[in-house]
Amino acid sequence: MHNVLIVDDSATSREVLRAILCEEAGFNVVGFAKDGREAVEKAKELHPDVITMDINMPVMNGLEATREIMIETPTPIVIVSASTRVKEIEASMEALGAGALAILLKPSGPHSPQHAAMAKEIVSTVKAMAGVLVIRRRRRVTPQGSSSLVKEPVATPQRPKIKAVSILSSTGGPPALAKVLGALPTDFPIPILLVQHMVPSFVAGFASWLDSVVPIRVCLACDQARIEGSCVYVAAAGSHLGVSRGSRIRLSDDPPIDGFQPAGTHLFASVAEEYRHECVGVIMTGMGRDGVDGLQRIYDAGGTTIAQDEASSVVFGMAKVAIEQKIIGSVLPLDQIGNQLKQLVC
Repeated sequence: MHNVLIVDDSATSREVLRAILCEEAGFNVVGFAKDGREAVEKAKELHPDVITMDINMPVMNGLEATREIMIETPTPIVIVSASTRVKEIEASMEALGAGALAILLKPSGPHSPQHAAMAKEIVSTVKAMAGVLVIRRRRRVTPQGSSSLVKEPVATPQRPKIKAVSILSSTGGPPALAKVLGALPTDFPIPILLVQHMVPSFVAGFASWLDSVVPIRVCLACDQARIEGSCVYVAAAGSHLGVSRGSRIRLSDDPPIDGFQPAGTHLFASVAEEYRHECVGVIMTGMGRDGVDGLQRIYDAGGTTIAQDEASSVVFGMAKVAIEQKIIGSVLPLDQIGNQLKQLVC
C-alpha cells in the first residue's frame, strides 16, 4: 500500500486526484495540502511514500515546496500541473532539477474525453515513483561574487570523429540532460538529436527551459530543417524524430513504438541508417525498454553506444535493458557522459 499526499490549491482537483488514486488498489491518500507551506508541514507529519504536487499555488508554490521537502523530508514527488504557460512550465522543470521525479498534466475531470488515459498515466507514474529512493538536497547558498555561465572560448576546430549524437531519456531526464549538455561548449561541433519522454503539452516549454540552462543552443526539431552542429534538436510532441539524406530533420507520424511517439528506437534506427559507424547513441534514465531495438542498430553498424549507470539514474530501466542486451560500449555515471562526448569529437 502506497501512502499519498495530494497537494493542490483547488478542492476540485484534490478530489479528482483522490478519486483516481483511490479507485486503484494499492493507494492510500493520507492527507491533503492546499498550498506549498502546508505541504512541507504535512510531509514532515505524515511521511507519505509519494507526493503529487501542483505548481501554481498561493503562500508557497510547488517549486519552493519541492525544494524545502527535498531538504527537510526527502520524498518522491510527482508534479501534476494544469498550466502550460511558459512561466509555470519553467517552474516545473526547475522542480525536477530540485528533486521532483516526473511531471504530468492535471486531468480536468471524469467528463473529459482524455480523462481515462490521463488517469492511467497518473496511476502508473505515481506507483512507479513511490518506489524510488530519493536523496536529501542541501540548501543552496549563493557565493559572493558568483556570475552567470561563462561561455568557453572557441577552440581551434578539429575534424569530428562522429557526425551525430542521439540521446534518449525519460523519467528523471530533464535535470540529467541539463547536466550532460551543460558540460558541452557552445561550439560543440556536431548536432545532437534528443528524445525526452514527456507529456506533449510540456515539450515546447521543456526545450525553452533547456536552452536557458545549458551553453549549447537548444531548439524544437522542424521537419526538413538542415541539421547543423552546435545545436540540440528536441523531438516535437506527437512525431517521431529522425534524419533523412542530406542531414535533414525528418519528422514522422508513424504509429507509436512500444507506446511512445516520439520513440527512442525510431531516432536511434534512423541515425544508424544515415550515419552508420559515425554516430553515437546515448540511453539514459527512464522506465521501460524504449530505445533498445534502435540502439541495437547503432551497435550493429559500428557506432558508439553509451548508457547511464544505475547509481546516477532516477529509474534504471531503459539503460539496464540495453546493458543486458550487451549492446553498450560504455556505462558511465551522469557526470562523465558530457566529457565522454567531448572526447569523442576532438
